Amino acid sequence: MRANFHLKTLTVAVATLSIAGVASAAGLDRSGQDVTAFLQDGLYAEAVYTYIDADVTGKDASGNKIDDIAESYDFFRYGVKADVNDTFSVGILYDEPFGAAADYIGDNNFVGAPTAAIDNLIASQLSERLPEVNSAQGLNTYVEGVQQTLAAGREQISQAEAAVAANPALESALRPQIEAGRAQVAAGEAQLAPLEALNDYAAGQLSNTEGTKVEVRSENITGILGAKFGSNKEFQVYGGPVAQRVKADVRLRGSAYGPATGYTAHISPGTDYGYIAGFAYSKPEIALKAALTYRSEIDHSLNIGETYPVVAVLGGEATQGGKIDITTPESVNFDFQTGINPTTLATAKVRWVPWGDFSIVPPLYNEVSKQSTRDDKGLPLVDYDDDQWQVELGLAKRLTPAFAVTGTVGWDSGAGNPVTSLGPIEGYYSAGLGAKYNLTENWAVSAGGKYLWFGDAEGQIPTKAIVSDFENNDGFILGAKLSYQAQ
Repeated sequence: MRANFHLKTLTVAVATLSIAGVASAAGLDRSGQDVTAFLQDGLYAEAVYTYIDADVTGKDASGNKIDDIAESYDFFRYGVKADVNDTFSVGILYDEPFGAAADYIGDNNFVGAPTAAIDNLIASQLSERLPEVNSAQGLNTYVEGVQQTLAAGREQISQAEAAVAANPALESALRPQIEAGRAQVAAGEAQLAPLEALNDYAAGQLSNTEGTKVEVRSENITGILGAKFGSNKEFQVYGGPVAQRVKADVRLRGSAYGPATGYTAHISPGTDYGYIAGFAYSKPEIALKAALTYRSEIDHSLNIGETYPVVAVLGGEATQGGKIDITTPESVNFDFQTGINPTTLATAKVRWVPWGDFSIVPPLYNEVSKQSTRDDKGLPLVDYDDDQWQVELGLAKRLTPAFAVTGTVGWDSGAGNPVTSLGPIEGYYSAGLGAKYNLTENWAVSAGGKYLWFGDAEGQIPTKAIVSDFENNDGFILGAKLSYQAQ
């Protein structure tokens, strides 16, 4: 006789699987943009808290140790779904889909005085005019010497002027010398001015003790309307608007970034809109659910403030404000579950995000980079080479009418290697465990965790130069969920 896998029985187990969200995945992916709250039966609500702690260490191009750059972070996810009738359902979801948090500390090329970068910049700037000056120390010595020579020249002019004032008969003899001296001093001052600017820039950068740091945060609110159809209402189409808010801060420090050291950008929060669309199929008698969900890309036009100290040396404004266009990527999620027996559920999740099409191109940073690329395209601050694929498989087992456990294994492809030095991870493998306990007929609590083995990655700067190497890193995720369901 065929077993009847009532979904209500197996719901005890299934919801545990999505407690611990995605962390440190490809690109800037964080939450995985889960929509399974909307796919639950009846009236459903959940609040999910996720905490991520990763250990990402490596070495810079000089062999110096890079201590853990991955800052721990947490975020929330909320979802509410209700049936209007046996055909229509409505829901609203909140999550934090994209983000980054990295902070370099210690004694390495991403922290503090960028001596090598400044020396290289000075040598390149003065190679034709003053080939003997090829370091910050050499420039400072040269500038001080010229300043002393000009000061002596001014003193001689002052003495000659005083002599003429005391004895006008000397006018005809000293005036030509005075005018020649003034011309020489003026010419020396004109030649010295850009060297003083370069020297001041070098001194400012060499006194810097900060480290490279990046923080990106985003928030999504998704409204969904679903309609069921078919002889047993087994099919459902759903969709709705998405509001997304994005902000970011970036600070590049140390010798690794060459002339870009000292660059700082603040991207002010801004909200823009996209949409979600999906199709689902269910067969309750075997606890089967399958859903394919598409999220559109979202175009943002955000205010940005940039400070690029080297621009002052090049004769421009080092601090500028403007607009930056950022398009967060589209994505496709596939969620699947089916009963194996009346107390066991198998699940699968697949996610695709085209990070290969994503980039962050601050206007001032990009404009300055055109001088090194010698074209009209310039360089982005962040971009990725490959698209992301993510797969997670799980089993959920109901042990008692009120208690269930789950286990998952997962894989993330990463977004290419080498990858940006602001997030040097090349995908991961994961293993997770979770448990859910029904407090009452409607209320339940869940807890779970995942361990992550990160793929080795080489860190690169926008010029594609390899500046770091990260190996044998890992991390963990902890999550807790409170849910309510009434059918």
